[in-house]
Amino acid sequence: MISRRLVPAAVGIFALIGVFSACGLAPDPVETRLPPGFAASSPPPPVAVPSPSVVTTSPAPIPSAPAAGSGTDAISCSDGGTQTVSGAEQSVRIVGTCAELTVSGSALTVDASGASIGTLRISGDRARIDAGSIDALILQGNDGAVRSSGAIGSADLSGDRSSVQAGGAISAVTVRGQDNVVSATGGIGTQTVEGRGNRIG
Repeated sequence: MISRRLVPAAVGIFALIGVFSACGLAPDPVETRLPPGFAASSPPPPVAVPSPSVVTTSPAPIPSAPAAGSGTDAISCSDGGTQTVSGAEQSVRIVGTCAELTVSGSALTVDASGASIGTLRISGDRARIDAGSIDALILQGNDGAVRSSGAIGSADLSGDRSSVQAGGAISAVTVRGQDNVVSATGGIGTQTVEGRGNRIG
């Protein structure tokens, strides 16, 4: 006859066997394997997106009204008229008798060797003027060059490094600036010079 004490022990053993059997029936966990070089937690490689580039361009120049003499044909002052040449890096030819010729801008070249000019007004840098004769020259700017095949009544220069040459005399010269050169084959009359490095003679 089985002792009553063995019954509970046997029941406990069967219970443990059932538990272990249940554990043995549980499916193995699924294991995902990736090709070498890829980690399960690694995010996908970032896609290279080109950074936006900004190209700043200068606005297109607004065309202005064409300057007198901006073409290749000669511009005439007729007999005692006036003309104005303005702009940059242009070449102009002037003919006739000009009561007044105004040149304003940068790097302008004016061939007025076939013209007689009453008053020549120049404002800007690097102007190049050839004239037949000039009664009064007023130059305001730097690095200009004025040549007259005839006499110049008066020359008034304000700026630096400009030159004036006359094929005749210059009655009066006023210079304010530095390193300007004024010469005349017929001599120079009254001289007023303010600045350094100017050569008058």
